[in-house]
Amino acid sequence: MKATEAADLLVRAGEDPWTAEELGQVRRQLEEETSFQREELAQNESELTERLADPVEGAGDDTADTGAKAFQREHDLALAYNTRDLLAQSEKAIERMDAGTYGVCESCGRAIGKARLQAFPRATLCVPCKQREERR
Repeated sequence: MKATEAADLLVRAGEDPWTAEELGQVRRQLEEETSFQREELAQNESELTERLADPVEGAGDDTADTGAKAFQREHDLALAYNTRDLLAQSEKAIERMDAGTYGVCESCGRAIGKARLQAFPRATLCVPCKQREERR
């Protein structure tokens, strides 16, 4: 993103405008995370497919072993779901950068805050809106 485009992104009162370097750093972080998350998902799905495809997996196990394996499978599925969710959030943040809407709260339309986005680049809500959402 060019310096003029970065400077056009919404910031809170008292904050300096985004520089191309700052935005580039956040974008690189998001792109690295998406790459890692895609690899992690592929690995998780491969392992899960192997376990589910084995027809004799668990044959002869006692009840405790069966329960432990079911718990592990549910845990692995929950982690994969979380990774998929983080991947979608990261991709959405990159799309918002490309669209020029990065840093705009999806709820109220005000600036999210540059410091918040540098700490948590996937943020889509400003602090007051996020607090309101969490109280519900």
